[in-house]
Amino acid sequence: MTLKEAILLRHSVRRYTEVPIESEKIEILRAAVNKANEASNLNIQLVTNEPKAFSTGNFFHFEYGYFRGVRNYLVMAGPADKASKEAIGYEGEKIVLLAQTLGLNSCWVGLTYREVSGVFRRRPGDRIHCVIALGYGETQGVQHNLRPIESFIAADAHLHLPDWFLEGMKAAVLAPTAVNQQKFCFSLENGNVVEARTRFSLIGYTHVDLGIVKCHFEIGAGAENFSWK
Repeated sequence: MTLKEAILLRHSVRRYTEVPIESEKIEILRAAVNKANEASNLNIQLVTNEPKAFSTGNFFHFEYGYFRGVRNYLVMAGPADKASKEAIGYEGEKIVLLAQTLGLNSCWVGLTYREVSGVFRRRPGDRIHCVIALGYGETQGVQHNLRPIESFIAADAHLHLPDWFLEGMKAAVLAPTAVNQQKFCFSLENGNVVEARTRFSLIGYTHVDLGIVKCHFEIGAGAENFSWK
């Protein structure tokens, strides 16, 4: 499975089976975590066979946020600045898509979990921005209704867009964002310079979301076709 195929197949999954993740897949994920941390000064950690963070009673049982059977998750920790938040999204989504290629399901989680003492290491100044549930889902999840890609492109950038940019946008609108808020906008300058920026949100998480979206765009468009502004 390619990463482009993983983007199409990946959906948020909140309920998981008891099937354990195989040791060889755990090793692949740990290697990806180490690579992400080295590239970004983050402190992402993979936690396995730990059910307490998502155990019953840790959160309000509203439909959107109800989780069941989560025993494996990524702790997405790092500095609290905007650049680190974006890196959390970008590097985390690369691991999410890798997990999808391994046949695993996932879900970004902002609130409906609790920190469990002793299962991860926090550096001075680190903040836990969110976690990512991992495992074998009871289902493969469902696709949310998608808004047209034009609504995510700056008004002055609609004409004569190259095919690679449109392919990037198709991938970007499939990116998971906090409560599906999709508060982002893209523009193209000088033929191959792309700018991605956040839009106002009362919910927050926009910089993490932007990193996720940029990861998708880069895969869809092809990193060789453009540079980021």
